[in-house]
Amino acid sequence: MRIITLNANGIRAAARKGFFEWLPQQNADIICIQETKAQVDQLSAETFWPKSYHCYYHDAIKKGYSGVALYSKKKPTQIITNLGWATADSEGRYLEAQFGTLSVISLYLPSGSSSEERQFIKFEFLERFMPLLNEFSNNGRQYIICGDWNIAHKEIDLKNWRGNKKNSGFLPEERAWMDQLIEKNLWNDVFRTLNPNPEQYTWWSNRGQSWSKNVGWRIDYQISSPNLKNKAQTATIYKDERFSDHAPLIIDYMLEF
Repeated sequence: MRIITLNANGIRAAARKGFFEWLPQQNADIICIQETKAQVDQLSAETFWPKSYHCYYHDAIKKGYSGVALYSKKKPTQIITNLGWATADSEGRYLEAQFGTLSVISLYLPSGSSSEERQFIKFEFLERFMPLLNEFSNNGRQYIICGDWNIAHKEIDLKNWRGNKKNSGFLPEERAWMDQLIEKNLWNDVFRTLNPNPEQYTWWSNRGQSWSKNVGWRIDYQISSPNLKNKAQTATIYKDERFSDHAPLIIDYMLEF
């Protein structure tokens, strides 16, 4: 089973940059997209409803902001878009597709870089989300959570880690939250399990020459539940073309679909 995740930084912009011409060549079973920045009624063109896929969108109430999507070759048995709190639901940050006992989730965690208020909202989201993840660990289902988590977990996961210790995305509290998820609760950072090498990034600032110099952050993940340990086979960050300021993360699993 192949899963691709991408923060599109505007799905219409990604379309203009060739994302939907590239996608059919990838033979993906599921595609998770974050930051669609569009209402579903603005996506009436066939481009945004790829043939051979069942397509689902969860928009933010605010136009041109946030939003997630999920495309699947197999029709889900259930779609869940609400977690029960405003930051997740009204900002379009969560879309879960269930396939029997497997759940695949397109997730867009808040960024706190724009203001102290948004950082507070991010911390609140993390505080609410961890108990749900603990519940997921114990309910017998299998989970793969794909998306932009807006946190670089370790020093290896961003180029200029020394200069970012006090910046959103690499704050000690955010990293400790990831520590609890992965090291204590045993969720699996799938890419890092397969690829321990440095300078593996998924996002680059548009400032300066971040892309050309590979001054990036690894903030896009596929995180699997403890009961899916050792199911991933290969992981690739696709950089041959640019559809966004993020790169697609492609992971193959030994799972029937």
